[in-house]
Amino acid sequence: MEIIKESKQRTAQDRRDVRNAVSAIIDDVIDSGDEALRKYCGKFDDNHRESFRISKEEIREAYESLTDQELADLKAAHANIKAFAAAQRGMVTEIHDFRPQEGISLSDRVIPVGSCLCYVPGGRFPLYSSALMLITPAKEAGVQRVVSCSPVMRGTDKMNPKTLVAMDLAGADEIYAVSGAQAVAAFAYGTDSIRPVDMIVGPGNQYVAEAKRQCYGQVGIDFVAGPSEVLIVADKDAAPDIIAADLLAQSEHDPNAKGILLTDSDELGRAVLQAVEDELKVLPEENHANASASWRDYGEIVLLDSLEEAVPIANDIAPEHLELNVADPDAIFEKFVNYGSMFIGGNTAEVFGDYASGTNHTLPTMRAARYTGGVWTGMFLKVCTHQSMTRAGAASIAPLTARLARGEGLEGHAIAADKRK
Repeated sequence: MEIIKESKQRTAQDRRDVRNAVSAIIDDVIDSGDEALRKYCGKFDDNHRESFRISKEEIREAYESLTDQELADLKAAHANIKAFAAAQRGMVTEIHDFRPQEGISLSDRVIPVGSCLCYVPGGRFPLYSSALMLITPAKEAGVQRVVSCSPVMRGTDKMNPKTLVAMDLAGADEIYAVSGAQAVAAFAYGTDSIRPVDMIVGPGNQYVAEAKRQCYGQVGIDFVAGPSEVLIVADKDAAPDIIAADLLAQSEHDPNAKGILLTDSDELGRAVLQAVEDELKVLPEENHANASASWRDYGEIVLLDSLEEAVPIANDIAPEHLELNVADPDAIFEKFVNYGSMFIGGNTAEVFGDYASGTNHTLPTMRAARYTGGVWTGMFLKVCTHQSMTRAGAASIAPLTARLARGEGLEGHAIAADKRK
């Protein structure tokens, strides 16, 4: 194995300042409610709205501001995302009257959470695609109250119109122009103008991520997300310009985003290195800064002795996005087990999943793919068990239960079982 381009090693960041700042915001929102929410929205987002909730009139104006093509594009993307989310819902089925022994009936129910907040970031770019990705599976799961929020456009009291339309198309029941750690706190604990929710999903900056971490328990969350990641496994037949484009597509998200190429072809690796530099020259200025910083600090190209060597490396990294740009992906596909979403073959750009193919783009980062997948319809569902027993069934299992309870020293448990003999 040889390193063609080495990345800067991430060090364990001292999160103390962020942790303390977020903790203070959460406590302030808990204590002062809307007053604190207004203070922080004004301070961080220049948001001085009288009402945080978006009105029907604002939604209508947002629709009117879009071109026919923009609206058609949002509807087309939503249709694919909705279709796949509905198919996912169908795979979560209930068990009725399962009988491990005579007289004992076990079942479960699949119950949607009562309410959720879909947090749609909008700092550097208006990420209206995230509105479709978060709200749609929540609605398909049957969540009764789906709330969404996003920041206002800097210097205005308006939300980005595409983001607002995407939220409405996806089916949001309530929409609020709030963001940041203060928004997470408000929807976790509630204020005079905001009813709390049961669950919060969606990406955000380090303050939003830390707020979700600190509010977990008060509300459920999807996961704590970090900077975007892509890992590409490619052989000699892959196109260098395609790989460069896919690496930079993630790099432009954030200076801390990470792009990695694993290849068994020295020629390809060095061609990609040049192709990245060529494409950086044509990116617009607002995209170039993030992409160049990300690639400079965290871009990596590794030359492998064989493609098989990519499997343990990728499984250890557990990337958010995994691309297999190889001639025979079937030969190694099933060996990859830790990833947020996989994109197979040179035709399958990761950005298709970001926007319109139908799978969800809200995915685990920072090696969380070792233990969770991305946002999906089932994330908004609870599988809750119930059981019933006949008198004979209770009598038959009571002695076993009592012995197990007494073995743990829990006599009260044992007595409760004995009374059913």
